[in-house]
Amino acid sequence: MAGQEPFGKVESLASLVDYQKDAIVSRTLLRTPSGHIVLFAFDAEQELSEHTSPYEVMVLGVDGEADFTLSEKTFKVRAGDMLLIPPNAPHALKALTPFKMLLVLIKSGGGD
Repeated sequence: MAGQEPFGKVESLASLVDYQKDAIVSRTLLRTPSGHIVLFAFDAEQELSEHTSPYEVMVLGVDGEADFTLSEKTFKVRAGDMLLIPPNAPHALKALTPFKMLLVLIKSGGGD
């Protein structure tokens, strides 16, 4: 939503990013000092290698299917599924089909 205010609109998530052959496409929907929201589209067989994030992460499947490895456990994520990832946890992804996901990253507040 570059160059336009994202608030006060109803959007179809799946239509905001398109698949590209043999590629991973991302679109930042919102970025604030406390975190950001990014929409991804992975062509089938595309992967993110194992990495960590300092953020608390919510993955929401929008379309297709992917395997997430989180701290050496594998989870299948499909459209409508949610996976929470704690800060600094090693995780990776492999798209089993063309796969879209919404990624919500929130800076940890240090606990309540």
